[in-house]
Amino acid sequence: MTQQKSLFARWAEALDGLKSQGRFRSLKPPRGLDFTSNDYLGYGNGRLLDCNAASGENIPPLAALQTLTSGIASRLLRGHHPIWDAVESALCGWHNAESCLVMNSGFTANEGLISTVVEPGDWVASDELNHACIAEGLRVCRPRKFSFQHNNLAHLEEGLRKEAAQRPAGREMFVITESLFSMDGDRSPLAAIVELAERYGAHVIVDEAHSTGCFGPGGSGIVDELGLRSRVLATVHTGGKALGVSGAYVCGSTLLRDYLVNKCRHLIFTTALPPAIGDWWLDMLPKVRADDAGRDALSTNAARFHAMLAERGVPTIGDSYIVPVVLGDDPRAVRVATTLQERGYDIRAIRPPSVPQGTARLRISIHADHEPALLDQLSEHVAEAIRR
Repeated sequence: MTQQKSLFARWAEALDGLKSQGRFRSLKPPRGLDFTSNDYLGYGNGRLLDCNAASGENIPPLAALQTLTSGIASRLLRGHHPIWDAVESALCGWHNAESCLVMNSGFTANEGLISTVVEPGDWVASDELNHACIAEGLRVCRPRKFSFQHNNLAHLEEGLRKEAAQRPAGREMFVITESLFSMDGDRSPLAAIVELAERYGAHVIVDEAHSTGCFGPGGSGIVDELGLRSRVLATVHTGGKALGVSGAYVCGSTLLRDYLVNKCRHLIFTTALPPAIGDWWLDMLPKVRADDAGRDALSTNAARFHAMLAERGVPTIGDSYIVPVVLGDDPRAVRVATTLQERGYDIRAIRPPSVPQGTARLRISIHADHEPALLDQLSEHVAEAIRR
């Protein structure tokens, strides 16, 4: 009789395998200059408070607003608070959207939206580099899946054409993409994707997590920048990146919102965000809408840093404030990241399964409040670390 491994032995073996591949992960607190977080506009480090002081606005303290520090219950029970009505109304105005629904995180918003609106037997075309939360949503709802090559319109149309010709009665078609990809830092060809979807009768869902605050009218995202709001089924936005606040939300029709409130398990069966966080949202929204200077600085810094690395012979992907430097080999990416951490930069190595096999990389996150001299210094240190 073959002796079975204990549960703990199974775990230990799996972790040893990750260590041998250079993929073992551990939790590390922030250390050094921030070039790894998604705090693109610099709000997370106190800049938002500086904006309040500079504007001369008298923002009342949270206690004065008599808000709660716990969500208490789900939003369908005692967890709903009038402040979320105010937040969702402000978000609708920002995006010129018919309706918005606040949820606890970007992961749950994406997974909850997709697993609720997509049913088994429906057909979904998903960009192969879409975030894990999109993959999880599709795993839960079990549709017929078509993974199209990254930003490849011809491959997407091939899938759409075949499905449209043989779609079963009563089944729907969807196309899901990110507007700005979190690991490659490139934009999707959204306008062309929407046109293809309309041609073949598919609904479009767009994850705007990494573009919200940084693109479009008043920073509302790439979908709004391109005037596509009325032509997509839904967009998903997060607060915990450029906006510097906890939570996320889905934009779409009033019918979609009602459907999610009644059907989305990720909303129904989870404790609501604390109303105190709603105050942060109401404080942040007018600031980000007016922060064209921050968006301009972010765009300028991103272009400058890409150019600086190119001058030093370091190739990058995309042209956004997410700057991937692909090194290929997992241990090599860890070594280069460690060298940069020792120089005082908080830069982490990104390895599979977060990125495809053989594409381990540095993911350098540029912020609006990074000084030009610091970017020049970092570009030199990146080049040195890679040469070593």
